[in-house]
Amino acid sequence: MTVAFSQPRPANAALEPAAAPQISSDETLIARIARGDQLAMRALFARHRVALYRFVLRIVRDATLAEDILSDAFLAVWQQAAQFEARSSVSTWLLSIARYKALSALRRRPEAELDDKMAARIADSADNPEVALQKKNRDQVLRESIAALSNEHAEVIDLVYYHGKSVAEVADIIDIPEATVKTRMFYARRRLAGLVEAA
Repeated sequence: MTVAFSQPRPANAALEPAAAPQISSDETLIARIARGDQLAMRALFARHRVALYRFVLRIVRDATLAEDILSDAFLAVWQQAAQFEARSSVSTWLLSIARYKALSALRRRPEAELDDKMAARIADSADNPEVALQKKNRDQVLRESIAALSNEHAEVIDLVYYHGKSVAEVADIIDIPEATVKTRMFYARRRLAGLVEAA
């Protein structure tokens, strides 16, 4: 499912000033979206789609499904913008919605399909470590090491290092206590260091 946020411009659009584009804060965009402003919706989508897509893709590991979830998440934003209470940043709210949609989609998938996806994550040990290291650059090693982490640990690493979220924001997105986030971060970093070193 793809959600398009484009509509023909109204007949009186020519009367609107054609000034330089104005940069709006995320909070301002959400307020405008709550009033039905499609231009604000397109701006928010353009600003956050890549980060949200990558976040969702890491959870579901399926590009087509990630695209569908992204569309569903932004449709939810369009429908729920008036309910945004600014208790967290807009990006934290968006990540929460996207995570919920991704986990819901995974729960709806057949168990056998999930098993196949998990099996695909197991590293192929056909190459010896020296040959494998020659084939990979540092970024690939890091991505593969993160993929080898448990879902709980990979999710925390992703939110903190790739999305720049604080411990409090991660706790809000995942809906767990901050102490649990810190514990997961500690074990995730330790495990990640071991995986990178082994690679």
